[in-house]
Amino acid sequence: MKKITTCLWFDGRAEEAAEFYTSIFEDSRIMELARYGDDGPGTPGKAMTVQFELGDREFTALNGGPGFTFNEAISFMVPCANQSEVDRYWDSLSDGGEESQCGWLKDRFGVSWQIIPDRLGELLGGSDSEGAQRAMQAMLGMQKLDIAALEKAYDGT
Repeated sequence: MKKITTCLWFDGRAEEAAEFYTSIFEDSRIMELARYGDDGPGTPGKAMTVQFELGDREFTALNGGPGFTFNEAISFMVPCANQSEVDRYWDSLSDGGEESQCGWLKDRFGVSWQIIPDRLGELLGGSDSEGAQRAMQAMLGMQKLDIAALEKAYDGT
């Protein structure tokens, strides 16, 4: 079986989005670009599809028109080893977009992302149930997640 890939529907901004995403994530590249021709349903010369990779995951960006938009029912989770990674991805992806709660944001294209430190699972599912609840309460008050503050909440300090 071939790999399952993700197709993202844009209203005229597929090429811009692919360039934006590949500029943020390491080991990323635009693989193929197909443009509308004179007889196509889109504007001649405008990108129809852009195939790109973010790390080892393949995506297709499609300029499909205004018929569909993104919402939070689908999001991309970005695991982060440390606060520096959280800060970098948060700052890059939220630029021109909207910050939300608990590590969620929408980028300038309306795509939802979760910027999640690897440590979060340990803190929310740790053996100290009271500490886990304190960490959860701290997280609920945050937009961008702060690992040190979550750890302090878990420890009760």
